[in-house]
Amino acid sequence: MTESLASQIQKLPKVELHSHLEGCIQPELVRTIAARNNISLKDGLFTSNDLFAWDDFVGFLQAYDEASFCLRKAQDYRDIMYTYMEQCAAQGTIYAETFISPDHAAAVGMSYDDMLSGCVQGINDAERDFGIIGRLIVSCVRHLGPEQAVVVAQQVADNPHPYIVGFGMGGNESMFTQAAFAPAFNIAAAAGLACTTHAGEVLGPESVWDAIDNLPVTRIGHGVRSVEDPALMVELTKRSIALEVCPGSNVALSVYPNLASHPLNKILAAGINISLNSDDPPFFETTVGSEYQSGAEDFGLDLEQLRNISRMAMESSFADAHTKARLLAVIG
Repeated sequence: MTESLASQIQKLPKVELHSHLEGCIQPELVRTIAARNNISLKDGLFTSNDLFAWDDFVGFLQAYDEASFCLRKAQDYRDIMYTYMEQCAAQGTIYAETFISPDHAAAVGMSYDDMLSGCVQGINDAERDFGIIGRLIVSCVRHLGPEQAVVVAQQVADNPHPYIVGFGMGGNESMFTQAAFAPAFNIAAAAGLACTTHAGEVLGPESVWDAIDNLPVTRIGHGVRSVEDPALMVELTKRSIALEVCPGSNVALSVYPNLASHPLNKILAAGINISLNSDDPPFFETTVGSEYQSGAEDFGLDLEQLRNISRMAMESSFADAHTKARLLAVIG
């Protein structure tokens, strides 16, 4: 890839639809927030190169939880959101949707209102300083069960905010079915929220079928293993369901052994709308900018194909119609 193409990709307006706020916190910020809140971090959380230390999926979850444990105040959430939006804007990102977890905040004694107010402040400050627009997707945690998901969905429905544009679900894919969470998703959809859910990452295409047949979703988080079922690929196209693709994350978590075996190009060839995303960037040593650069270097995509991915992402975003139209014009 020539330097000029790399420079063009750097300037390309980008859209990110799949990142987890607690997974966006940089090691330096973890230390700052922990010191501010008088919390001692666990030994071995970071490597000698100042990266998060983990070896497998369980280790990743433990490091993620340990880093999140230092969060205690609205200011902490503001700082994570602002810092992450700053990083995204520096890489050409004009719009970003981020998952936030009321359950995660509650686990460290934080209220929903404090978490939300911190996120909103971070979004406002970042838009003022960098021009990037941020929006939020409230996420329930699958392994906490369907009943708790209903509690979260009802909380969101009862406390609407213009920056909360969606409802989603992350967590352990192997626990419960997608269908079991239909009551929670139906509450969110009835409140006017668009919906997405993680599927087709750890589990195969059957998990994606379970989601699209039982939940009011227009996007799937990851969904890459849909390629294992040709009928599902056709159905995703037919129903205009977009996939939030995270190649760097997929390789880091061993969904695929390397980028050469990743099905990004197969998904594009099938005519399915996608976005390119970083998921939990500092944990996976990636960024939304490097995912776009990887699109050229590792998947052979040219500038216009990458621009089209930004268009597809904006079209399948949960932004309001005015914001969507305005940013599509920026992408060109």
